[in-house]
Amino acid sequence: MKMLVEESGQGSAELILLFGGIIVVAIVALIAYKNYLNGLGSGINGSELNETTNAIQGLKDLFA
Repeated sequence: MKMLVEESGQGSAELILLFGGIIVVAIVALIAYKNYLNGLGSGINGSELNETTNAIQGLKDLFA
């Protein structure tokens, strides 16, 4: 008995797997980037923002 070999869907299946892998990598990268930005935001809000505000206030007092 001869088996029929159907390969017309193989290219589509490979592309679906490839794009699925790329999407998973992109989601993981976005989650890591989000966590990095959240950590960065607390550092900026703490010291650097206060220093910048004080420097601007000092300039305002100097020119007023």
